[in-house]
Amino acid sequence: MQVTIPKNLSIEDYLKQEEKADFKSEYINGNIIPMAGGTVNHNQIAVNITTELNYAFKKRDYRVYMGDVRLWIPEKNIFTYPDIMVIKGDPIYYENRKDTILNPSLIIEVLSPSTKNYDKEGKFSAYRTIQGFSEYILVSQTKTYGGKFTKTDAKTWLFQEFYEEDQTITIQLENISLQFDDIYHKVDF
Repeated sequence: MQVTIPKNLSIEDYLKQEEKADFKSEYINGNIIPMAGGTVNHNQIAVNITTELNYAFKKRDYRVYMGDVRLWIPEKNIFTYPDIMVIKGDPIYYENRKDTILNPSLIIEVLSPSTKNYDKEGKFSAYRTIQGFSEYILVSQTKTYGGKFTKTDAKTWLFQEFYEEDQTITIQLENISLQFDDIYHKVDF
């Protein structure tokens, strides 16, 4: 469960606070939401996916970022830390800050019991306002499960679910496949 600490902070104060903080927080319209610590499964899944994507995009014009890179969503007045982001071309930085970007094409979130509803609904609603964002993948850390939203036109998203251990999630950006065997390698449920 997420706890909101209403502070009504300015963006400048939030960014200063984040630089000194011992933990990461999201910023939503002036409110600060401390982020929960990750689990071993969460971390292993994020590392596995990032490794696969880095290898797949190695000679292509994409960059893969994990966890510590912040995302600014101006239309929703939100700073957040997606688990994994893929950017086509060069990153566009928020006010030249090398820790905050604006232009992911693909975002992947590893679901936890306490944040899965927020990731599926709240975050996805905000992410959809990002220009050039076209794919959103959700992966469970408690069971074999993946969900994928793919943008088909300006206002339409196609949703697919994956449950079987031998299934593959195909990323439309470059027709890259993520196999569940690779996603869940060394993960114990």
